[in-house]
Amino acid sequence: MLLTLRQLTCRRHFGFKSFQKYNAHPSLPEPFAYPQHIPGSEDDIIVAMSSGVDSSVTAAIYASKYKNVKGIYMANWSQTAKCTEGEWTDVQKVCEKLNIPCQRVNFEKEYWNEVFMPMIDLYEKGLTPNPDLGCNKYVKFGKMIEHLSLQYQDSSTKWWLATGHYARVVPHANGTRLYKGYDANKDQAYYLANIPSKVLSNVLMPLGHYTKPQVREMAQQFGLHTASKPDSQGLCFVSPDHAKFRDFLNEFIPPSPGNIVTEDGRVWGQHQGLWHATIGQKLGVSMPQGDVNYKGIWFVSEKRIESNELVIVRGGNNEKLFKDGLNVTEWEWMEDGEESVKNTTYGDKGAAANLFVQFRSLQDPAVVENLKVDGDKLTIRLTEKQRAMAPGQNIVLYDNYRVVGSGMLVDTFDTHNM
Repeated sequence: MLLTLRQLTCRRHFGFKSFQKYNAHPSLPEPFAYPQHIPGSEDDIIVAMSSGVDSSVTAAIYASKYKNVKGIYMANWSQTAKCTEGEWTDVQKVCEKLNIPCQRVNFEKEYWNEVFMPMIDLYEKGLTPNPDLGCNKYVKFGKMIEHLSLQYQDSSTKWWLATGHYARVVPHANGTRLYKGYDANKDQAYYLANIPSKVLSNVLMPLGHYTKPQVREMAQQFGLHTASKPDSQGLCFVSPDHAKFRDFLNEFIPPSPGNIVTEDGRVWGQHQGLWHATIGQKLGVSMPQGDVNYKGIWFVSEKRIESNELVIVRGGNNEKLFKDGLNVTEWEWMEDGEESVKNTTYGDKGAAANLFVQFRSLQDPAVVENLKVDGDKLTIRLTEKQRAMAPGQNIVLYDNYRVVGSGMLVDTFDTHNM
């Protein structure tokens, strides 16, 4: 049964209440446990539009309740112009339906310099970065916030940037905090973990309290043509013409051949660059399947940067793929995040009662056993070994559901061998 517009837009906590009782994910509190910012009736709300259902519903939620709402679309990659123009057409159609203005901005230069080229550099070094985090930090919540700040520098009007992310931005006595989204299957707090806390004071993320099925139902209720539009997959700069991501990287990184070896140093083949594989990935090498010592499927367990070697081990559950220690650098704390860690309590087995980490989005959080801070470096020990943690990945630290900091994984180790 479709829901009434009133059910979708009545205020509760952050401005809207859940229109139906849903069972919470067992590890998460009720959907409105963390109330978000509530804009004033005269505030300007600028919605970052991507052409997808999430940003469309975000715009619809505010357009149905506030009078000063407009959309903004970022064109950041001209090499996929066909995709960009299609998205812009969808954004205009949604804004026309909602009777709100929209504008298009181009941050391609910033994306290239701050996100894309640093990503290429890290891949060339054999690391495994995630460009989505850089895009959020430097473009969506970097250049975009700068752009809006300049627009409003001579105005007394309070303004907000609203996005369709599944995360929660919660005002607090000590500032603004970032929490996981209610929908454990769509939570995007991991991708937002390195956004400066001061930026969040002007940010709205209403979908952080909802599940994806709820959002699609809301889109239908609002009559949005994006209601059934598939979720975006992959990276914005990778053309569908590239069957594999490494084919795309080959256009920007010259070949750097090296050996594929087993732990005993025996050579079994060659790779064309360390970026062609990541830790934990199955690697197609020709092994003597008639020999019981080599029969089976082989996986990348290590990248030896100095010797340009890929090390392989047999079996996807090989113990060499599992580690429980992490060395992290370039660490940045969220507002009062370090204080939260200092106040951590530990259980009988040494495990932190409230600290967890993720090294990829949507994985089950790993429990922290102990943690050592040394400037912008962290050494973290986990209660259980994790599979295929790869240098270059972003490590996000949580105090329960709250993001307290993040940094880049440098290397991993096995604490049982120390």
